[in-house]
Amino acid sequence: MEIKKKENNKVFFDIVLKREDIDKAESEVYKKNKKHFQMPGFRKGHVPRKMIENMYGKDVFFEDAINELLPAEYEKAVRELDLKVVDQPDMDIDEETLEKDEVLFNVSVDVRPEVEIKDYKGLEVEDPTIEVTDELIDNEIENERRMNARIVNVDDREVKEGDKVNIDFKGSVDGEYFDGGSAENQDLEIGSNTFIPGFEEEIIGHNIGEEFDINVKFPEDYHQKDLAGKDAKFEIKLNSISYEELPELDDEFVKDISEFDTIDEYKADIRAKKEEEFKITSQMEKERRVIDKLGELVDAEIPEAMINNQIEDTIRNYDQTLRAQGISFEDYIKMIGQSLDEFKKTMRPEAEKTVKNDLAIEALVKAENIEITDEEIEKEVNKVVEDYFKDDKEHMEKMREYMLNENKEVVREDLAKRKAVEKLVEETKFVEPKELTEEEIKEEAENSDK
Repeated sequence: MEIKKKENNKVFFDIVLKREDIDKAESEVYKKNKKHFQMPGFRKGHVPRKMIENMYGKDVFFEDAINELLPAEYEKAVRELDLKVVDQPDMDIDEETLEKDEVLFNVSVDVRPEVEIKDYKGLEVEDPTIEVTDELIDNEIENERRMNARIVNVDDREVKEGDKVNIDFKGSVDGEYFDGGSAENQDLEIGSNTFIPGFEEEIIGHNIGEEFDINVKFPEDYHQKDLAGKDAKFEIKLNSISYEELPELDDEFVKDISEFDTIDEYKADIRAKKEEEFKITSQMEKERRVIDKLGELVDAEIPEAMINNQIEDTIRNYDQTLRAQGISFEDYIKMIGQSLDEFKKTMRPEAEKTVKNDLAIEALVKAENIEITDEEIEKEVNKVVEDYFKDDKEHMEKMREYMLNENKEVVREDLAKRKAVEKLVEETKFVEPKELTEEEIKEEAENSDK
């Protein structure tokens, strides 16, 4: 078994099926399917093979026989040639060999590109490290105050900025009520910008029990395309007004919400926890940025199948996440006003980047000669199973056995990639983020919207 030719990321090779094996397979196909044949003079299921071939052609069982034999031979060829295929193969029979002792099939299939990365030493990446500031700690404490706020109902004044209101509303466009534009007993904080621009401001100044109309315009980039840019009227009934009364920030408040006695002790604890949290998130962000930078060094033609497969993986992940929230993926893309093809198109740039990043990490492992020992694999497996099955010894042992036997090479590959990325991060120079110009800020905002 050998590769005949390779063009870009497409590999060409031949598979040979012996005529005697095809004949045996045809006999098995006949035995399996003869119950479906009926012919005058014979009981159903007892028509001789020769009679069936005379009526339907001598190759009546050939295609099914090939379908029985070819997949196993193809998998064998992929293993022997050590191919990393990324799509279904194309297989064409060599017509000239049909009557010979060996029947030849010409096979072509896309494989993962062989990527070589250059100039990856000494990468420079903007430092994502987040500093724990006094302002951040004050915001954390302010959030705690809000969580412990007392709700005070109002009945002697009109709505003002910062109030919480409860309303009924019905929205219409061109005199027609639209789906999703109505609700009863809807809570809304004035100034939260939860609703479309202008809606919340128009509630200010009204009193409990009032019924009134609000005229607003949907943004041009509104996610429901049938409403984008259109004028709308909302019929409002104001049911209640309330506001939050925050507790005093003093030692007594700290004692009520924590194990500490003073504000200073409480702040010190928040700072320590935030520093540990940011250390972890900063490290993750460093790795992400370094991988993205490494992926930019990939200069190779990416098989379309790899990008499409990544898009399909993304859609499956979306579907699982949405279903956990009680929404189907089909309903989701309708809500955002896109067809499946349009959604896939928006996913393509990120999918292509993900594929390039994966290829870059594989090339990095090879370039750095990263090797993982069996001891490292066993240590990793033990950690994983103990984290997930610490209270279930039986399943822990079964999973340990599976990972050390059936899944060992997958673990080895994952560890090698992780070690390579960690090494690259250590060698990367993290520089101060540059200040963006007004034009660059606008460009980033436009790219983010896309």
